[in-house]
This record gives sequence, structure tokens and C-alpha cells, in this order.
Amino acid sequence: MRLNQLIPTLISTRILPFLKIKIGLLLISGAIVLPGCIGGKNTNNQQADNTPQTNTNAQVSTTNNSSKPSIPFNQSAYSTDEHDIIHGKELFQSNCTACHNFEQKGIGPNLAGVTSRDSPEWLSKFVRNAPEVIKSGDVNAVKLYEEYKQMMPPFTAFTPEDVQSILAYLHTQQPASAVDENTAKLGPPLLDPIPTKIPKSELLLSLESFITAPATSDKIPLARINSMVVLPGKKNRVFVQDLRGKLYEMDGKNLRVYMDMVKERPGFIPTPGLATGFGSYAFHPEFYKNGLFYTTHTEKANTAPADFAYADSIKVALQWVLTEWKLPNPNAPVFAGQGRELLRVNMVNQIHGVQEITFNPFAKPGSPEYGLLYIGIGDGGAAEQKYSFLCNSNKTVWSTVLRIDPKGTNSKNGHYGIPAINPFAQDNDPETLGEVFATGFRNPNRIYWSPDGKMLISDIGLTNIEELNIGKAGANYGWPAREGTFLLNYQGKMDKVYALPADDSKYNYTYPVVQFDHGEGNAFSAGFVYTGNIPLLKNKYIFGDIVSGRVFFVDNNQLKLGQQAPIQEFIVQFDGTVSTFQAITGNKKTDLRFGVGLHNDLYLYTKTDGKMWRVNGCLPNKKI
Repeated sequence: MRLNQLIPTLISTRILPFLKIKIGLLLISGAIVLPGCIGGKNTNNQQADNTPQTNTNAQVSTTNNSSKPSIPFNQSAYSTDEHDIIHGKELFQSNCTACHNFEQKGIGPNLAGVTSRDSPEWLSKFVRNAPEVIKSGDVNAVKLYEEYKQMMPPFTAFTPEDVQSILAYLHTQQPASAVDENTAKLGPPLLDPIPTKIPKSELLLSLESFITAPATSDKIPLARINSMVVLPGKKNRVFVQDLRGKLYEMDGKNLRVYMDMVKERPGFIPTPGLATGFGSYAFHPEFYKNGLFYTTHTEKANTAPADFAYADSIKVALQWVLTEWKLPNPNAPVFAGQGRELLRVNMVNQIHGVQEITFNPFAKPGSPEYGLLYIGIGDGGAAEQKYSFLCNSNKTVWSTVLRIDPKGTNSKNGHYGIPAINPFAQDNDPETLGEVFATGFRNPNRIYWSPDGKMLISDIGLTNIEELNIGKAGANYGWPAREGTFLLNYQGKMDKVYALPADDSKYNYTYPVVQFDHGEGNAFSAGFVYTGNIPLLKNKYIFGDIVSGRVFFVDNNQLKLGQQAPIQEFIVQFDGTVSTFQAITGNKKTDLRFGVGLHNDLYLYTKTDGKMWRVNGCLPNKKI
């Protein structure tokens, strides 16, 4: 999708007081779309080489087509009353900034100048009831619904005064006309960063319906089922969590509630989505001996003092909390234990939080890495909000992967340890954080070790590139100065990418081993190297696109630093019928995730409808 195809517009929402829920909305000129923890990207089938994919031959943009021409609407329709504008700003900041700003496209479009592109009457009507406008056949609404593949429900609780206040505030935000000097130096932006398209393979991936997770909402996504974890023991156990607070144990084809975060932590909040809620969980390698279990979850801003904070002048949207739980009976079928807080992190925005904690399963007792906890922390939307100084630094926790010793006490707060083997733990610089393992991620939402010991870190990008990286201690993966193997103008508009500079090597960035762009998908859904019993799948890293539900693979032996592995796409069969996840879910956004269960079986599941599918075969393209 090209930027000049986007027609920005507005939305924010109002909080129903009795619900006390804040929901960030995306309104684009003609469609309201659900916010998601996604960025726009596009993928390719590039052959591996020893240099980053700078794609100097890609088509480039030579003009600024970021918006359609202004329309001479009656500008006096927008209130200029200071109180109205302040009220509109408060509503916008409380509900919309997770997805929108006035400088560039983020999860939602750049809203600068939206009041010059659509009439106030149309905007007012659309804010009140977007589905009705779309259903009416409105050309812009239908077109943009198709682009964003989702829409928000009606928000008739808005008063006309609220809507007018929001529009009044938006009317004060007009686009800058000049191109900044720094952007001009970058050369022409790449319209299609990776022009080679992902081919369909001749492999048919067969899925059988397994179970449907309990609905935790009556609205899509019905079940925010996220990560699947196998707990090894005398009897292996399988768990899967719903971001709204439930942790289930999978018993055959039943999902039994093991833990309810709502009950354990009254300050827990799962809203507004965007990966907020019960983020991740991990069992200590010696869980059955010590009963130690770890979780991350979100709480409201200022619930408690944060261990990692920033200047008071920057808004705190919410806090992420890492907790260690002590279970007196690890074999119990239902969770019971006491928790202690290890660390708390402030976030600029609701997006890109602490979505992954895990232990290296290959670390052996007695080795320096045994029992060390890895923590993926996103940038919290800081770069998009022009707080890039919070990102890509070993002096801050945002945009990093941390590695800590939960049993230690030499951290600043004394609640955990900083391992001596960490790359910055003994650099004699009092400003660096010894917890930091690696830097330069926008959203390191999955950390996984392949069977041959490679640490794989997936990173969901902004508007162009999705990527998979090999983790290295002390490495810098580039965000926000890089997105994939491309340059990003983090000091200006971040909606385009550029060819790498000639002197790129001096920055010592580590580039991805897999990447795709927005023409192929919207958000990297991390997967696994298959180790089950299906011969044609062995040694393939199987992954996909969160939004479209397309399922991809690369050969594990082609995941090497210094090159990008070629991607292929599976043909997918559901209970004997070839189809797609979009068709199966009946939704443009599938919210696809991957998991590994007992016997190394591979599962694919979608938050949209809560359905879980198990891979039961793979053959050349014919029915199994």
C-alpha cells in the first residue's frame, strides 16, 4: 500500500463512566479501524547474500503525495473557543494518541489537516456511527474499510458537543508544507522497498480444527489467546494465555482456567488492547523444585512508582509490571501463590510494551546463563511520539531485550540481579544499564531458540518492514534509525524508508535474517522451527502475518547473519478444504498466532474468533 493511497481522518472515543475503559480508536477519512499492535510492511523472496538488502533499484517516490488536495469547506464550522479546543485535546490525548499523531502515519493515519479534507458534517456523522456510514455504501468509507480490513462499532455515547470539541482541536493541527532539510538529504524514498513478491510454494499445509477458546468478550477479538508454553515434567503440561487475564491449562481438548490475573492483581487492566493486559508468562527451569513463576501485566499510569521512568513532562500512558510468583504446590491444578514485584516500567503509549519473558531452554544447570530471564521491552510508541532519545540506547530500557537474574539482588531496586555475563554489566560506565542484553527494537514481541541454538527475536515494524533477527549480546538492531535493512528518518516523518547510506557499516547495526514489507503483510507473527513428525515440515521456520493470516516458511539452515532468507508461502487446507484464515474467520484481520504443544505439534490460532487449529499434515499440493 502506498502512502498516497491513504486518506487520513479522525477518531477518538469517549469513556463510558460506568465502564471506566479507555479505548483508542482509529478514524481515517472514510473508515474507523481497530487499533492493533501492528505496523505496515511488505515481504519478499530474496536470495541470501552477504550484504543488507538496500534495494537501490527499487521504485522511488519523487513527490510528496501524503494527502489529497484540500477542499474549501466552511472553516467557520469549527469552534475557535479556547475551552472547546482544550476539551477536544483532552479527549484526543486520552483516547487516540496510541494510534494517531500529527506528524506521520503510525498505527493509524497522520491526522494533520484532516478537517481540510472532509466536511465537518461528514466527520461528525462518521464519528457517531461508522458502521452505518460504511453500510450505506459511502465510497471513501468502503474503500478505506477494505484497506484497513476492520472497523470500530458505533459510539453513539458521544455527545454532539464532544464531537465538535474533538473536531475543533483537530482543526488546529494543520500539516507543515515544507520538507525538512534532513529529509532532503536522504535521497528519494523507496515506494516498494522489496519488489520481489513472496511466491506460493507447492506445499499444502493441512490443519484440523482442535478447539475454540472461551470468549472473553462479545466483540472481536473474541478471545485474545496469545502464547502457548509447554511446561516439562514427569507429565508435560501445556498452557496458553488470554491477554484479558486468563491463563489456561490445556487438558486434551479442554481449556481449564489455571490463573486469573484479575483476581491476583486488582490493578490489572487489559484495555485498550494493542497487546496490553496479561502480556507474557514463564516457568522457572526448576519450577517443580522452587515453585517460581513469572508474569507481565499492565496497570494504570501512576499506580506505583516506576523503576524505569522518564521526565515528568512526558505523559505516562500506563505501566508494565514484572512479577515473580512463589507457588507452594507447583503440581496443583489451579494457581495459588504469592507474588513479589521485580520491576515496573512507565510507557509513553499503550503500544509495544513488555510482551515477552522467557528462559533459554538450552541453558544447562551450572552454566552462566542458566536461570536468567530474558525480557522483551518495546519502545512504547516513543519514537513515533518524537521521544526517540528513549529508544536505542543501553542507558534506557525501552527498545531493548533485557537479561536479569531473578534470584539476584544487585539491581538498583534490589529486587533482582544483573548477570556479570551481560554485555554492559562491567563496562565501568555508571550511566549504562547492566540489564540490557541488546538494543534497537521497536516491538520485540517474541523470543525463541531454534533447535540448533539460535536466539530468534521477531520485531513488528512501523509502516514498511517486518523482521526476524538473530539475537546477539550487545548488538544494536537499528530502531528507530533503521527498519529492516533500510534507513528511517526518525527525526522527521517515519512513514517512508530510504536506501542505506554509503557509510552504513560505521554504525555497526545488526540486520534481520528474514524481512517482508507492507505489500505482503502488516505484522510479523512469530513462529517456530518445526520438530514434529511431519517430514516435509522438518527444519522449516514456520511463521505468518498477523493481519491477513498468510502462513510462510523459510529453511532454518538459511537463517544466518549477513543475509536474508528467501520466504515462501504455504497453501493452507482447513479440515480438508483449501481456504484462507480471512475466509475462515470472516474478517480481514485474523490476529494469527502460532504455538507448539505436546509431541511438538504445531498450532495456529486466531484471536478474532478464538479458534485453534492443529497441523496434521503436509504434502505437495493435493488433498491429504
